[in-house]
Amino acid sequence: MKQLNKWQNAIFMISALLMVAGAGTWIFKWPYFPHVYSVGAIGYACMQMLQRYEGNNPTIRRLRRVVVFSDVLLLLTGALMFASQGNTFGLDRYLYMQYVQNNWIVLLLVAAILQLYTSYRISSELEKEAKKL
Repeated sequence: MKQLNKWQNAIFMISALLMVAGAGTWIFKWPYFPHVYSVGAIGYACMQMLQRYEGNNPTIRRLRRVVVFSDVLLLLTGALMFASQGNTFGLDRYLYMQYVQNNWIVLLLVAAILQLYTSYRISSELEKEAKKL
């Protein structure tokens, strides 16, 4: 796996903190929570895209595809956060309450579980690959 340099790693960590802060401030009904989260999600996803795998291990390649899917879910979470602040889609009130309002939490949970799973699996696969060399 290609490692991030010092500045990229700092952006990665700050973006992760912004995502946590944005999702956490939703509890307090702060009106700018989707903005904070979305900036963090964009930075986080961009830095993960820079971490490429140049090897031939099919397991790691598959796990990297799962990471990319998880990054897309993190970005969609930001879009649903904006949509949950008001009926931006012009839906019927019942449909809005059922399908849009606060459903970003489900996407965030799925993305977080995928990120957690892939981080452990990729590190273990990289260790196995290093032992073979």
